[in-house]
Amino acid sequence: ALEMKKFKRKLGEKVGLPCCHKIESSDSLHNYRVYWQKNIREVVLAYAEGKEISKDKRYMNRTEMDDRNFTLWISPVEILDNGPYQCVVQHLKSSQNPSVVCDETVTLLVTADFSKPNITAEVYNDSCESTEMVVRCSSYGGFPKPEISGTLNNESVVWNVTWASESSLSPYSVTGRLQLNVTKDVSFTCSVESNGFTKSTSLLLKKTNDCVVPTVSPSYNVITASSIIIIIFLLAITLAARYLSRHVCPRCCKPQDSVEEGVKECTKTPMSPKVTSEISSV
Repeated sequence: ALEMKKFKRKLGEKVGLPCCHKIESSDSLHNYRVYWQKNIREVVLAYAEGKEISKDKRYMNRTEMDDRNFTLWISPVEILDNGPYQCVVQHLKSSQNPSVVCDETVTLLVTADFSKPNITAEVYNDSCESTEMVVRCSSYGGFPKPEISGTLNNESVVWNVTWASESSLSPYSVTGRLQLNVTKDVSFTCSVESNGFTKSTSLLLKKTNDCVVPTVSPSYNVITASSIIIIIFLLAITLAARYLSRHVCPRCCKPQDSVEEGVKECTKTPMSPKVTSEISSV
């Protein structure tokens, strides 16, 4: 029953707030006093004996009342119209002792759409491992005071939220701030919700620095030492080859002979004692 007494309208729309009494066809508006009040103290309009006797200047040219069921029509709706409205109806059986036949309150909930959330990301520290950034999500021009939420790869995140408004019945601006450490590309969503109406924006947050670790070049000292070792090794092999070539057959090779001659002499087949004797006798 309480929900039926709440009427939600967007800024600029038209709304009809029902009263709790309806005049029978045999009766007349002249027999009634009708008061529409806002927040008890503010008289929106009043009728007595079939005539309008009062209307708040803020509702001039924006309100009218149905003369059969006392419905209060407001168009266009403004943010300041937000709040409870009371309809009080008196029947003038006697002008000196009118009876209250209706006294009921209904609530008008005025909403204004927020702008589509705007997401910005500011990188303040970047490395090969991660990108640290501050993400901001902002929206403005809506009513009533909103809630802001967000998801990072479908996981909820907690915002540091600030609101701004000239008054409790003025449009709001909202900004959410979030510090993130991004190690890979992620999908980010920001949503602004107010009185059942939600607007969202998504953004792909990218890790900005993908470093390739360079191959470390050997130092100058390492190169120099390696070169010396290789040269010494080659010299050692050369000297060893020369030494071995001169000492393959120490009994038949003369030190003063060349390498080629030494090799040839050392490879001759030794004569047998018998052949040597024959040569001597000749």
